[in-house]
Amino acid sequence: MWQTSLLCGIGAVVLVSLVLIAQAIRIVQEYERLVVFRLGRCVGQRGPGLVLLLPFIDRGQKVDLREQVREIPHQTSITLDNAPISIDFIWYYKVVSAEDSVLQVGNFEAAAEGMATTTLRSVIGGIPLDDVLSQRDHINQVLRVKLDEVTERWGVKVTNVEIREIVPPREVQEAMNRQMTAERVRRAVVTESTGQRDAEVNVAEGQKQAAILQAEGDKEANIRRAEGDKKAQLLRAEGFSSALEKIFNVAQSIDQKTMTLQYFETLKQMGTSPATKFIFPMEFTSLLENFIKPKK
Repeated sequence: MWQTSLLCGIGAVVLVSLVLIAQAIRIVQEYERLVVFRLGRCVGQRGPGLVLLLPFIDRGQKVDLREQVREIPHQTSITLDNAPISIDFIWYYKVVSAEDSVLQVGNFEAAAEGMATTTLRSVIGGIPLDDVLSQRDHINQVLRVKLDEVTERWGVKVTNVEIREIVPPREVQEAMNRQMTAERVRRAVVTESTGQRDAEVNVAEGQKQAAILQAEGDKEANIRRAEGDKKAQLLRAEGFSSALEKIFNVAQSIDQKTMTLQYFETLKQMGTSPATKFIFPMEFTSLLENFIKPKK
């Protein structure tokens, strides 16, 4: 009987020892830190690696130091010009102080989500609808700065904020669709007119170049014709000069009787013509003296 009691006592001791060991030994990952409370008082953070705690005295709370991402579902906000829009976004944060993230806020994620929604409404309320649709980067930057100002005291750093979708009212969507259609029609008309203008410019430029080439060709042809006429006239003048020179040389060797005979030949040809009037030069009588013998 006493042996059974001994075994039960040993089993109880072993079980208590295992429980104490399980409470005393903690394994902390590289990306985690263990915030230790001793009798309710924070004594700092431990880790990574093996951490030993005092059973029933120390209590540890793990904090993940990796960058986290959270989604804020669609929130209805009113813009500066009283247009209701629905916006959802995601935000990234990282714990930089494990102790502050545990000591300064009770439920960080719930508090951060509430702060994000109120900050979103505050930011959108100061921006007109057109700017909300066209200035996402600016809104992302403003949201990140405002959220970071609030979460800094919690030991959390907001690293980025990205708006995923903005849903404007139906009438605004219809107006945007009409505006987009009109803009596309305008671009098509501008593109078509630009193409026609470019085509006309190209045609005019081609005609101009053709006219210039034609004028240059005519100019070159006229120059060459003028040069040819000049050379032809020079050659004719040289031929005429040579002919006159030969005539002059031959004329110097001809006497008056030969000239008189030439006049007679001309008169013979004139006699064959139907004309009834003849004109004789005055020097013709002097030429006849060569054929009339003077009286002794």
